[in-house]
Amino acid sequence: MAATTKRKKTRSRNLTAFELETIINFNQGSNIADVFTYEKTWQRRLEQGLGLKPTLINDSGGRGYQLPKNLIVMPRAKRKYSDATKKIMAERLAKIRRRQPALL
Repeated sequence: MAATTKRKKTRSRNLTAFELETIINFNQGSNIADVFTYEKTWQRRLEQGLGLKPTLINDSGGRGYQLPKNLIVMPRAKRKYSDATKKIMAERLAKIRRRQPALL
């Protein structure tokens, strides 16, 4: 009789989407920010894009990183343009596109 083994489920499969969070912690007295995330796209961006190594890895798929605060851009309110400004910007973009050769 063959022995059967039970595979241990990781906790990440049991976590809800709400629980798979990203936390960015700033300490005013330090120039270092702590980032903890379960989000795979954030993890790839931090590791491949910025070349960071995780300082913490948990069994649920979460990873923690430490990085300089100046690498994190604070969110801004979306700009609201008038119709006249939108028209000027569209014309400028069309002019730039006409100058560039088409890439095939």
